[in-house]
Amino acid sequence: MRQDSLHNDSLPSSNATPAEQERLAQLKDQIRHHDYLYYIKDHPEISDGEYDRLFRELTNLERMYPELVTPDSPTQRIGASPVDKLGKVQHERPMLSLDSLVNSEEVLAFDQRMKRELGTDHIDYTVEPKFDGLSVEIVYDHGTFVRSSTRGDGQVGEDITINLRTIRSLPLQLQTGSYPDHLVVRGEVYMPLSDFHALNRRMTERGDDAFANPRNAAAGSLRQLDSHITASRPLVVMCYEVMAMTGSHPPSHWAELEMLAMCGLPVPHLRRRCEAIDQVLAFHRETEAQRDNLPYEIDGVVVKVDRRDWQAQLGMKSRSPRWAIAFKFPPRKEITEVQDIVISVGRTGALTPLALLKPVEVGGVTISRATLHNADEVARKDIRVGDTVRVERAGDVIPAITEHIPILNEVRSDPFHMPLHCPICNSTVAREGAYFYCTGQAACPAQLKGAIEHFVSKTALNIDGLGKKTVAQLVDHGLVKDLSDLYRLRAEQLLELEGFAERSSTLLLDALAQSKHVSLDRFLMGLGIRQVGRHIAKVLAKEFGSLDAIMSADCVRFQEVREIGPEISESLVSYFQESSNRRVIDELRTLGVSIIDTPSAQSSAALPFTGKSFVFTGGLVRLTRDEAKALVERLGASVSSNVSKKTSYVVAGTDPGSKLDQAKKFEVAVLNEEAFLDLIKQYTEC
Repeated sequence: MRQDSLHNDSLPSSNATPAEQERLAQLKDQIRHHDYLYYIKDHPEISDGEYDRLFRELTNLERMYPELVTPDSPTQRIGASPVDKLGKVQHERPMLSLDSLVNSEEVLAFDQRMKRELGTDHIDYTVEPKFDGLSVEIVYDHGTFVRSSTRGDGQVGEDITINLRTIRSLPLQLQTGSYPDHLVVRGEVYMPLSDFHALNRRMTERGDDAFANPRNAAAGSLRQLDSHITASRPLVVMCYEVMAMTGSHPPSHWAELEMLAMCGLPVPHLRRRCEAIDQVLAFHRETEAQRDNLPYEIDGVVVKVDRRDWQAQLGMKSRSPRWAIAFKFPPRKEITEVQDIVISVGRTGALTPLALLKPVEVGGVTISRATLHNADEVARKDIRVGDTVRVERAGDVIPAITEHIPILNEVRSDPFHMPLHCPICNSTVAREGAYFYCTGQAACPAQLKGAIEHFVSKTALNIDGLGKKTVAQLVDHGLVKDLSDLYRLRAEQLLELEGFAERSSTLLLDALAQSKHVSLDRFLMGLGIRQVGRHIAKVLAKEFGSLDAIMSADCVRFQEVREIGPEISESLVSYFQESSNRRVIDELRTLGVSIIDTPSAQSSAALPFTGKSFVFTGGLVRLTRDEAKALVERLGASVSSNVSKKTSYVVAGTDPGSKLDQAKKFEVAVLNEEAFLDLIKQYTEC
């Protein structure tokens, strides 16, 4: 920790008099103070007119002496020029999701598991609202806001710095007092409900499409290329976790929130430290009871083991911490009428029945369609066209029909049956278990568009510039008939499409070229094989090492792999036996797509770093974080986000966080970037 100083307001040589320079510094301090009282404490001391007078005086002084303008000045929230695209940012620590629990029995079981793993009979929990917005990483250096990014895939997000600085509740300079030299905070950006409804009303009046819910409104507003648009949207940020910091870390999550509040950051007011799990359940009930009276949307509460040393001891799973859960609220429900049942064809060819509903408002959102999941569900609930039904927003996002409500003397239509042919391409429909699939594969436009969107997604080949609209144009214009055609695109073809100019065409072609070197697990993920998600793709890559080995395996060999059962093995064999799929893979390779082999489980024992564990902290100069991780993983090591006694090396770059302190505590070997590269060079060229 360090003591705040006026270093951000230290003024360069200027024609301004000393009195004017002092007044300018005073104005910035006063405006920051009143921003804090208004946006954080909700307790303003001056009128809006007086605040505007102070702001105008500061603006006039800075206009007279532009050399005195600093990045953290209250006048500098807005004004950045529009950008062509949002850049990528590597998070300093993975931004994990939370396991969701929906009933008290599951929460009680979570408590018992925590006590068992910690070997204690008593655990304090911190409980706070689960805000329904967009998760962001916020970085301060020496008390000044320097960077922010979206969660993205949890490892890499989009740079939204210029947009986040327009949000008035976010201080550009931390409060005078003690704060870390380097502070990384996780928060949630949301739109208050009253502002959301007012924005939708304005958009509807001018003929624009309204947002479906406050979360979409916040996400759409924050990911704008023009920060002036973001500034016009009524967004709020709430901070709830320290992801990394220099110096000593607070001993508990509660103390962590108190520290953030002392720094002037907005933290949840509606929170409680609970000494027993019964108090957690009580907080959940109380919060749910006042949910509809809150000025913002929440869909549950977050429960966290309070002590940080216990959090470290419990550790993480691949996608979520073991020491925290989301205790969700039951979905909101309303009654409406089924006007029709239609079929949606997904990217894998799965046919899903959708109910078109008489529009009804559920939890502040107008619902006009709901998923019926599959044919068995439709039959089990006996949902028919014309029925009166109860609809809910499952997870407060995805609408679903829970039941048919019988009406006295109602005359019902015929029972629903799945079609024999695909409604998109007229190919034969086949059934696998409870699910129906179109057999048309790439011949089906619905599957092709979805397959391309999946192939280029962040968790697959991560190709920028290929959104839904562009993919639809490529398919509709006949430019892309299968995945390999993406790598045959030419600039003159793209220039014929709506929204493309010379620069955007070049950027897309560059992104396609950069994607030609792809790891085996990402390539497998991109193929869109049924039941092969991100985790199973990694399992397959690690077990087999190469795509050829996977393509030649049979069901028996696949089922020898832990976590792969009959359904996944049959899906894999079926996919790779299909001649059209093998042809596309061959074409991709011919066009220069290089699929990087992964050291297989059988060969990893001979690798030099087998059994070693690396943790990275701080920024690297000669490598990206992903490149450094890939190097040690190819040599047999594992990479962790947490330091423990089992960690072999901590690689510390520039501005290392608290992991460096943990390394010293556990007496783990620490390497700077040069020492790390020297170690790697002993076994490979990098």
